[in-house]
Amino acid sequence: MTWRVGYRVGDSVSGHGPDAQDISNGERDWTVPIAVALFTAAYVVVVAVTGALAASEATAPSVPAAITGAGLLSIGFGGAGIAVGSGRAAIWAARVPLLLRAALAGARRITVSYLIVSCVVLAVSLVLHFSTAATIASRLQADGGDTALFVLATLLVLPNAVLFSGSYLLGPGFALGVKTAVSPALVVLGPLPLFPLFAALPATGDGSTLTRSLVVVPILVAVWAVAQNHRHYPTVVWLDGILRGVVAGVFAGIAFALLASVAGGAIGPGRMRHVSPFVFDVLVHGIAYFGIGGLLAGVVMTWWTRRGQESHLLHGEPVAK
Repeated sequence: MTWRVGYRVGDSVSGHGPDAQDISNGERDWTVPIAVALFTAAYVVVVAVTGALAASEATAPSVPAAITGAGLLSIGFGGAGIAVGSGRAAIWAARVPLLLRAALAGARRITVSYLIVSCVVLAVSLVLHFSTAATIASRLQADGGDTALFVLATLLVLPNAVLFSGSYLLGPGFALGVKTAVSPALVVLGPLPLFPLFAALPATGDGSTLTRSLVVVPILVAVWAVAQNHRHYPTVVWLDGILRGVVAGVFAGIAFALLASVAGGAIGPGRMRHVSPFVFDVLVHGIAYFGIGGLLAGVVMTWWTRRGQESHLLHGEPVAK
């Protein structure tokens, strides 16, 4: 939502500012920084006022943390939306080396594809454990209003659950309370609140051969994503193909770890204050698995492109540069 609002702001200011007539050369490109600064300031003010009005001895929200989060969100996503909507991003991107542009595009494709796969895995697990979810829902003994609130709460934390699912597929998994671990190799759980999404959790104990083999999923996702990206950024140079794939995998691993770092948080008092993916391990595994997948796809797709060009030359057909 922040990106979409930023995009609209960028579109509205694209023809204004001191550099409106110099958008092509960028010598006086101050519109985007000024717009991002004002956008961030407005967001921070709203958060600060909201925190002050909502503060009480019972709730005690952390206003500095909320302001920091709002600032990072508005600069990172809102700023990107403003840059794209104003047209500046396209001009800046043209100055970026092709290798880096291809790698960034590959990283984006890997990250988005992996989030989709993580969502599918979460949905499949919920379907397989539907009876458990139904039992949890029945034990809540909720009326119509309470049921609506539970559905809303489930939808709100669904993105977090998808990131937890992705952390699980990478191998390190996540903690669901103090001294707990949920990973393909081992599941250690304690008492949990009654929440339907928890029905998707695997059974306690050592992981099976099937769950341990799930770590190949990130590699396969990276292979598919980099292969698709190669169609848009083809190359016959071995080093370029390898670097594009590996760098895309590294960037995707970093991007997913950053998302996982904001997915956790306390969901209750006591032991339930520690609910989060194992971020550092997720970072290491993400870089390794996505990097391996990117390397494999980079080698194979470069070989495939070279083979296609050799075939064209053999038949005397023109070869596209």
